[in-house]
Amino acid sequence: MKEKMGIRREVIEANDTAIKIKNLHKEFKLPTERSSGLKQAIFNRLRGVKGYKIQKVLKGLDFEIKKGEFIGIVGRNGSGKSTLLKILAGIYYPSGGEVIVNGTLVPFIELGVGFNPELTGRENVYLNGALLGFSNKEMDEMYDDIWKFAELEQFQDQKLKNYSSGMQVRLAFSIAIRAKGDILVLDEVLAVGDAAFQQKCNDYFENLKEHGQTIILVTHSMENVRKFCTRAIMIEDGKIVRDGNPEKVADDYLKLFDN
Repeated sequence: MKEKMGIRREVIEANDTAIKIKNLHKEFKLPTERSSGLKQAIFNRLRGVKGYKIQKVLKGLDFEIKKGEFIGIVGRNGSGKSTLLKILAGIYYPSGGEVIVNGTLVPFIELGVGFNPELTGRENVYLNGALLGFSNKEMDEMYDDIWKFAELEQFQDQKLKNYSSGMQVRLAFSIAIRAKGDILVLDEVLAVGDAAFQQKCNDYFENLKEHGQTIILVTHSMENVRKFCTRAIMIEDGKIVRDGNPEKVADDYLKLFDN
């Protein structure tokens, strides 16, 4: 078990809870003015000028996610949903409260992190695989399937800088889905690629859902919430304002934009 600043990751086989969030808070310090030097910084401090303001992004979230749930997290831009996602992924740590993760968690957040544009597609596949914890032998075994799923076999030996942004995302996604975990955390990843590739992604997530994979999807697409989710949570101004039936939560979310 790992524990750091309110985040615990553990495996409890008999427990049907995948994630438990208790009184979760997150704050950021935003600078309000710049000091031109050490003298100015000391002068500001003596005047009681902090030089920053506190932005409260998450304000005491409490909820549980059960194993096998496909849960949608929705909310307007700035509501705090992406901050919650990054806390779950371990990118941010909470300012207060606790996150208990029961099992291994794989985040699909920033696809292609670690890609090197000066390397070929082939070299980047092995590089990205290593970042995900795969050995060279494991990457050898899944290599052909990665390129087949991405539909980019003919570009393996071209430098990544010659790929379009869409091609890079497709390749990154094809690598990322090889990572296996008890809980998958997705940030709009269903929107990658063209229509045909999106359908392939949809089929992949439908299969995960049918097999009882625990999935958390942060999205603005109410179509995906209705299609995939077994439950949805809406966050507004750092607080949970709806939690339950995905159809009803999707309707309530869309009503926010009626005016």
